[in-house]
Amino acid sequence: MSAFTHVTVGTNDLDNARRFYDDVLGELGHKRIADLADNGSIWGEDSPSFFVLKPADGAPASVGNGVTVSFEAPTRAAIDAFHAAALAAGGTCEGLPGPRGWAPNAYAAYARDLDGNKLAAYCFKAD
Repeated sequence: MSAFTHVTVGTNDLDNARRFYDDVLGELGHKRIADLADNGSIWGEDSPSFFVLKPADGAPASVGNGVTVSFEAPTRAAIDAFHAAALAAGGTCEGLPGPRGWAPNAYAAYARDLDGNKLAAYCFKAD
């Protein structure tokens, strides 16, 4: 059983966020599965798992210090593609693709989206 139903990050520019996440999450096999009018969008594989929303209180979206949203990747090549897509879409590098020594076979990359939210993709397969 999964511990979470979904994760949400905020955005101040929904159109740019939609383009960014269509490209970046597409590399991990996720697709946009719903748009919530001018409030946000939802991505997932088969069910909703990642939401990008304008804050409900009307205040600007801000980044959580120490917060990282990490996605499971099917392969190490998908992680490389995720990272490249994030940078090509205007994101910034927070950690190049490569091994991570804290777990066997851990391979990951980190990037920030256009609003500064920190993202990661991890694969634990020995490919």
